[in-house]
Amino acid sequence: MRKQFIIVSILLLIVSLAMTIYLDSNWIVLFVIILVLTVMGFQDMLQKKHTIRRIYPLFGRLRYVLEELRPKMYQYFIESDIDGRPIHRVDRSTIYQRAKKELETIPFGTQFDVYAEGYEWMSHSIAPKSFDTLNHNPRVLVGNKDCKQPYSASVLNVSAMSYGSLSPQAVQAMNGGAKIGGFAQNTGEGGISDHHLKFGGDLIWQIGTGYFGCRDSNGNFNPELFAKNAALPNVKMIELKISQGAKPGHGGILPASKNNEEIARIRHVEPHTKIISPPYHSAFNTPLEMVAFIKKLRDLSGGKPVGFKLCIGYKSEFISICQAMIHLDIYPDFITIDGGEGGTGAAPQEFSNYVGAPLLDSLAFVHNILNGLNIRQHIKIISSGKVATGFHIARAMALGADMCNSARAMMIAIGCIQALLCNTNRCPTGIATQDPNLTIGLDVDDKKVRMANYHKGTIESFVELLGASGLDDMKNITRSHIFRRVSLNEMRNYESIFPSLKPGTIFEGEIPEKYKQDFEQANMYSWGIPAIQYGK
Repeated sequence: MRKQFIIVSILLLIVSLAMTIYLDSNWIVLFVIILVLTVMGFQDMLQKKHTIRRIYPLFGRLRYVLEELRPKMYQYFIESDIDGRPIHRVDRSTIYQRAKKELETIPFGTQFDVYAEGYEWMSHSIAPKSFDTLNHNPRVLVGNKDCKQPYSASVLNVSAMSYGSLSPQAVQAMNGGAKIGGFAQNTGEGGISDHHLKFGGDLIWQIGTGYFGCRDSNGNFNPELFAKNAALPNVKMIELKISQGAKPGHGGILPASKNNEEIARIRHVEPHTKIISPPYHSAFNTPLEMVAFIKKLRDLSGGKPVGFKLCIGYKSEFISICQAMIHLDIYPDFITIDGGEGGTGAAPQEFSNYVGAPLLDSLAFVHNILNGLNIRQHIKIISSGKVATGFHIARAMALGADMCNSARAMMIAIGCIQALLCNTNRCPTGIATQDPNLTIGLDVDDKKVRMANYHKGTIESFVELLGASGLDDMKNITRSHIFRRVSLNEMRNYESIFPSLKPGTIFEGEIPEKYKQDFEQANMYSWGIPAIQYGK
């Protein structure tokens, strides 16, 4: 669009000037108008604050007019209500303002219907803690008894997004922001690129079913290549992706249009071909083998924290993994729980909409099982799924999370306008595309600062919420601190909605009724549920 604008504007200037000279001097008015518009267009191309204007000079200014005309529902990017009701919507402008360090206050109070079913809030104290007395940069130490290189992680990090799905500039902006803000960037399953390493930000290296970055020519896991990449100083943690909320039970898809020579080199695949990751891992076939594989990864990495990511499906399978941990006395350093409400441009709609348990239910379940089996102390829980505000962090921690990952909000912080073209290679902001004509508009130096600003502001918001609740440490937040309206005349706290378990309850043989069938179906020697469940 930039080249076309330059060519067209110069041609129009020449034509209008010629008409002025050779036909009628009154055409000078047209020449002046075109000249003014041309200058405005060049200003758009040279400025670095607004990606759309930079990529689409002059015409990009229409975006702001269209935003005022659009239906209000499209200015929101998240629905916090797990039943799909329009409650707790986060306005994209809120994230933009935080990223740009602009005024975040709003007039006339809450924008939500506080009497609508599904509305949620935190309880507060008459004796709140002063923000100045609280820890403004809370950290979580990840690493259990077998970890030799524990990592002090921020409570909010960049969720898994691969280079390939994201542009080089987007990856660099996120890594640069992570470096400035002292948080980590999850590489996604696409491997570690030069763009992930450019600014020296901390990385969580994700290993998916395609083993990109650590695979042989047949697509199988390559321990030597894994050890080489795992030894990189930027790699602080390693995450084995079992499934993700946006497409659980389905492999990732990289369109051929995005699979250029560089991406193919990083992933060890053929360029310009459609890359589909298998829906399952070939390195292990049972819960016991999976837990043993986690130990193998930890040993090959020199003792760095290793965990796994999954979206909860059959609860019995997660219980099977836990039983395998106890049997082998091997525990992952962390478990990332992704909710079925997660998004991607690389999955069929049915998988995005109808497969996978929602985040809140999954967090409560995982924390209860780990706590009930008395193994929670070995494992940190990471919440991943539409986290955007300090309240979302507090809510996740109330259900059992130690820290959170965010993808969508991080993209918005660097300029995403949710054009919904992620899967077409035509992202107009240069974030989810490999087209150099579009990626040129994303200025890394500007956007990495915005990313760091958003992270810092969200963490501070979270800490302020803790203080307002009378808490001086995030470890003290419980399910009793979060309330939800379940009907017009009834509100309940999370403890009554998601009852918690005391440590060791299940380990001592007291299995709650709602989990009994899941434990009966659990089998650490095999995946799936018993054939009897199918009526056989």
